[in-house]
Order: sequence, then C-alpha cells, then structure tokens
Amino acid sequence: MKQVAQNYKSGELAVLDVPPPACAPGGVLIRSLYSLISTGTELMKVGEARLSLLGKAKARPDQVRKVLDTVAQQGLTSTYKKVMNKLDSYTPLGYSLCGVVVEVGAGAEEFGVGQVVAAAGNEFALHAEYNWVPVNLCVPVPDGVPAEQAAFATVGAIAMQGVRQAEVQLGDTAVVIGLGLVGQLVVRLLVAAGVRVFGIDTVADRCRMAEKAGALYCAGADEAGVAALERSLLQASNGLGADRILLAAGGHSNGPVETAARLARDRARVVDIGKTKLDLPWNAYYEKELDVRFSRSYGPGRYDDRYELDGIDYPAGYVRWTERRNLECFVDLIAREQVDVGSLIANTFPIADATDVYEKLSTGAYPGVGFLFEYPKEAETGGTAHSAGTGAHAVGRGAQSAPGDAESESAPHGDEHAAHGAAGAAGGVEGDVAGVDTNRRRQQAGRPAPAGAVRVGFVGAGNYASSMLLPHLQQDEQVVLGHVATNKSLSAANAQRRFGFEAVSTNVDEVLSDESLDALFVVTRHSSHAELACRALETGKAVFVEKPLALNDDELDRIVATVDATGNDRLMVGFNRRFAPLLTDLKDRFGENGYTSVRYLVNAGKLDSTSWYLDAGKEGTRFAGEGGHFIDTLTWWLNSLPAEVYAVPGPDAGDVLVTLRFANGSVGTITYVGGGNARFPKETIDVTGGGRNARFDNFQRASVWAGRKPVVRKSRSTDKGQRGELVRFVTAVRTGGPMPIPFEQLIATTRATIAVDRSLASGKPEPV
Repeated sequence: MKQVAQNYKSGELAVLDVPPPACAPGGVLIRSLYSLISTGTELMKVGEARLSLLGKAKARPDQVRKVLDTVAQQGLTSTYKKVMNKLDSYTPLGYSLCGVVVEVGAGAEEFGVGQVVAAAGNEFALHAEYNWVPVNLCVPVPDGVPAEQAAFATVGAIAMQGVRQAEVQLGDTAVVIGLGLVGQLVVRLLVAAGVRVFGIDTVADRCRMAEKAGALYCAGADEAGVAALERSLLQASNGLGADRILLAAGGHSNGPVETAARLARDRARVVDIGKTKLDLPWNAYYEKELDVRFSRSYGPGRYDDRYELDGIDYPAGYVRWTERRNLECFVDLIAREQVDVGSLIANTFPIADATDVYEKLSTGAYPGVGFLFEYPKEAETGGTAHSAGTGAHAVGRGAQSAPGDAESESAPHGDEHAAHGAAGAAGGVEGDVAGVDTNRRRQQAGRPAPAGAVRVGFVGAGNYASSMLLPHLQQDEQVVLGHVATNKSLSAANAQRRFGFEAVSTNVDEVLSDESLDALFVVTRHSSHAELACRALETGKAVFVEKPLALNDDELDRIVATVDATGNDRLMVGFNRRFAPLLTDLKDRFGENGYTSVRYLVNAGKLDSTSWYLDAGKEGTRFAGEGGHFIDTLTWWLNSLPAEVYAVPGPDAGDVLVTLRFANGSVGTITYVGGGNARFPKETIDVTGGGRNARFDNFQRASVWAGRKPVVRKSRSTDKGQRGELVRFVTAVRTGGPMPIPFEQLIATTRATIAVDRSLASGKPEPV
C-alpha cells in the first residue's frame, strides 16, 4: 500500500510502498477514502524536519536537555548513535480520515465490514491506504454525510474541545485569533452555539471566509485591523469586551496573547488551542484577572493508553465529552447541517501526489485551509489490505500477536493541534522502500552470502533493536538479514531501508514460518516475550530474546516445558553486560576469590510520562523488565546461581533495594533507584573479597585495588557488550557450539528477577 512518510533527519518526504497493517484485536482495519491535511501541524513538522541539526535543537530544547543528560550517563558515541537512529527514520503524517471498515478485530464487534467511519490519531489515522484504528478513536459516519466532510472529524473535535474549554453561553461574545483550519471550525461551532463571533487573521481571505460562516466582523492582525475590530466588539458588547478569547494561532510572536488581553473584558477566559507563544503580559492579565486555559487535543482520553488502546471508556456521568464523543458530536452536527465544512474544502489530491502537494502548500501556491488526499477505490488496490500477502495476524496488540516493537517511540504529544498556519519546506521522492537508500541496502542485500552464513529473522525492530542490535549484525559478514515483521508498516519499511532485510511484513507468522532462517530474534514489548519465545523454539531454530525472558513463573514454566518437549534449548537472552570488554577485563584482573560481596548501584533515572514501562499491569514492573541485566551480571561475576532474594521498596515508586544470596555463599546487592541526578553515572559496581577491591564506573573506568595503588583502565566508548553477545550468538548458531549463556543461568536469573516482586509483596526473603 502507499503511505506518506518523512525522514526527520533529512527532511525528505516520500510516498512509500509498505506492507499494510493487519487487523489486531481492539480495533478495525480501515480502507481510507479521504484523509485531511492539517495545514498547520503537518507543515510545521515538515518545515522543522528541513532544519539543520542545530535548527532542530533550537526547535526542541526539551529534547536537547534529555540528550545532554544521556551523554553524561552513556557517553557521546552511544548517545550519538541513539539520536541518529531516531532521526534517520521515516515517521508518519496525518491524523484525520474517513474510510470503510474492511476487517473487524476481536472486541470491536460494534463495527461491521463495509461501514463508513471517521477515525483519529497521529499513530493510527495516517495518510495511508489502510490503517488499523482502535475502537475509541473511531466513530460511525451518519448516512448522508459525504466522506470528504467526515474526514474533518478529528480537527473538528480539536476545535470542539477548545469551545468546551471556553464554556461559552448563549449570548456570549467571543474572539477567535487565528483563522486557519482549526480557527474556521471554531468559528462555525461558536456560531452554532449562539455566540457572537469576531475573528483576527493575517490573511484577508480567511477573514472573509469566517464572516461568510457567521462571524460578525473579522480583521487583520495589524494595529489598524485590531483597532477596528475593538470598536466593533465594544459596540456589540455594550462596552464590555469579549467574554471568551480562543487562540487558534501559531508561531513565535507574542502578539496573539497581547491582543487577547486588549480585547477581553474583565475576568474573561482565554483558551489556547494552537501552539503559540505565551509570554503573558503580567499587568494586563492581572488587572483584568483573566482566566487562562489550555485545550488538549480532541478531549478527555487523549494520551491515555487505557482509553485509546485498551478501549476502556470513561463513564458519561463523570466525563460527558470524551474524545470519541466529540468525534461523534462533530459528525452529527455535519449530518444535521448545523456545521458547514464543505465550504472549507479548497482542493482534493490523489495520495500519489503527496510530495508535490506539501511542497506547493508550504510555498503558498494553494490558497485556502482545507485540503484532502483521496485514495484509490477498492478495485484499484486489490480488494483488501491482505492482497499484499501480510496475512491476518499483526505484530500488534492481542493474545495471538506481539504487542509492539521494544522501546519504540510515538510521535510527540500535541502534534495534532500545534501551530496551525506555520509554514515549512518539503521535497520528496515517490517509490518503494528499496529505492530510498540504495547504497546502504546494497551493502547488505546486494553482497553474496558467504558459505555457512547465518540467516536471521526479527520480530520487532523498534529503537533498541535498530540502535543496539541490527547495526552490529549488518556489519557481520557471517549474517544475512532475511525477514523482519513489525506491528507498524513504517517500522518494517525503516528496517528494510536501513539494514537491508530481504523481506518485510506486519505478520509475525510469516517470520516464524520462514524455513530459510537459521535464527529468530524476539525484540518486542515485554508481555509478548514468553509466548513468542515458545513459538520460536517450536520451530527448532536458535532463538534470541531480549530481556526479560518472562514476567512471571507461569510464563517461565511454559518456556522450560517447551524446551523439554521440543528438545530445543538453543536459547539466548539479551543479558549483554557480561560481554562488555571493560567489565570482562576487570573480572579477569580481580581474579577468583571464593566468598565475595558485590554492590551494584543503578541510577535508573525518571521515566518519561509516555513510557510503556509505566503499564506495570501489562508489561511488568520496571525492575522486572530491566533487573535481569544486573542479576545476570552478579551471577556471571560470582560464578554461582542465585538461591534467595530479599527486596524492599526504595523512596520513589519503582525503586527497589535487592539482596541476593548465592549458592556459593556470596552476597550481591542491587540498589535500583530513579530519583538520582540525571548526570550521575547510570551503573557503578563495587566488589570486595580476598583482600581485594574493584570498582566499575559506567563502562568507562575500571579499577582494581590489590596492592598499594589501584590499577585503572579506561574506555573512550561506553560498550555495554551488545556487539560481543551477538558475535558469540552468531558463532554458536553457525558452528553448532554452546549458547553464550548456559540455559540454567538464563532460567535462574529470570526466576530471581521474578522473585523480587514476590519478596516485595511478602516482605520476606523468597527462594529462587
């Protein structure tokens, strides 16, 4: 299928041929009819992507601070690789569409095949021929509503949430500052609500458009225009001024908020809908005691995964207008002809022309505010999404499929309603993924495979796989990247473009059943590891699973039972610390000392509010996901299996202090905390035993005290062992030799990690 995408590093726009998504539980698969171009948000993103790296940094200072913190913890080289990995990837555009349901997932039976629906979401309702959309971001379109008008529903819900935040009443007077796409819809909603509306915009045609929709008077944003509007406003309001000011403007000027204070009556309300500069003039806002509010996207439920992904609705008695109810309300207003969006449509373009359309929009070649992409009819696309051969099971959400790429990142919150009217520049290419980065792809796929090369398949190709695993495998001449399946079309496209996979899919079954592969990598979210590991082991191939191997004893028991039943114990888990060169050298220099005490401090840092690590009920606790690294390191260093675990909670949520007793009598302690300084090293290890001490500082410095002075070795890189573990794994697969970590250690480490949560619950030591 065709999908519009942009490379944030280069700014390149493209219409790609990518594998269609499959229909996962909890949502519906939609064949797009029309998708709406957000001339503010999307052009802002397009323009931002065309900036230099310095320009991007200035545009996103919040991200720069995170990068600097990461440099302090993980080193410049490692941080650079991670940043470039995120930048050098195709990201989707679009978030508002109308289409036809072609397949219904389990739990979404309220919809039916053939039903016309409006859909929302900057991860779901994309500029693509097919999209999978969860139920709470999808609503039926009433009979009689043209599909091209229903495609406005998401942006209409953004405008509606702004009006709701304003809490307008019959007879109120309101001023809408910024009459782009959202501003025009705000005007129409206010007029429908019985409000006297005024408007301000820099473009005269937009002012006239708003007046035709019912605004009493609109003017330019210069002093003369604002003065004329102020006179008209005071006359209409008996000298009071505006009851409500709605900011639907974008850009870096502070003019909109200053104009808002000038036009507002005493104790009026100012609502920010767009993304504009908000340097509030204190005297003006204080003297009038203005109430400033923000309007967040489509309404309550936005950015709540339990609502959007899990389909858990808010009771209407507590939250009357959710984002889905706003979508329903908006299309209902269109159906009852109380809101006119047809007059906003300036032009409709075929999706294949997207790159040219964005370029012309960014230069102002197309006047107007409403632009749509139109998609081929069903017969022209081969019937359904499955015509591309992707099958029915996605690497997506639900019991039969993996729930997403590990450590993947979603688009920044607020993209849907930011900076309407901002300008950008665009250029692009149309074609398939293979043609996007020919030289890099030929480096992998074009070279002849050496005899005995290991062919690998990946289930998941998110940020961790793309930055920490695949670059090493791509450089290994003994490896052929054969097949990758991801839950999102562009993730598969990115993996093929960057690393040269021979085949891509959104179907996990296609990778698992690929007889040409020698080894399978499972790099998905934690809750899917155990199930996918079992399915992969059942194929008889060697299996590499990112940590954790399992989240509970039942899952781990199933893995052990699968190994017993199949006889296939060719299993590796991504416990990479024991392969870090500086750490292995430190252990060799420290030597064997019998009873040893090891202290491991992990300065884990605060989680971002959007991290899926926070979904402990589904993905396990943060320590359950990461703690195996540290327990495995102790197991390896002490040459002994953990026998008992005692854990107590730390000062902040997610913190844990763990004491482990090992079979040989040694003791290890792990302090896993998130409340430390972001610039303090992430991992430090202290070892004591046999009259010696060792100190390991964050993969950069390692010291042994065995005599009068410490012997110190340093590393310029922050090599955490990923390359070493992969070399060992590939060698084991190619030669038939033993796996890099003994199976019993993988199981013992995982059992000990699981026992930590058990000990936290019981308050007592727990056997492993």
